[in-house]
Amino acid sequence: MKITLNGEKREFDTPMTVGALLDVVGLGGKPVVVEQNQMALLPREIETATVSDGDVIEIVQITAGG
Repeated sequence: MKITLNGEKREFDTPMTVGALLDVVGLGGKPVVVEQNQMALLPREIETATVSDGDVIEIVQITAGG
């Protein structure tokens, strides 16, 4: 499965949920905003939304600062 993740082409062996993708890239359990094919996902959708071949995924980590 080939996807574009934050502007970079990536390849994964098996289909997965967005939540599993976050785990793979080291962001599982962290505060993030995820956009899948230009549609923002609600936090409750992250564990059930499926990543498909050709998807464009943008992940932004939320950080505090001033």
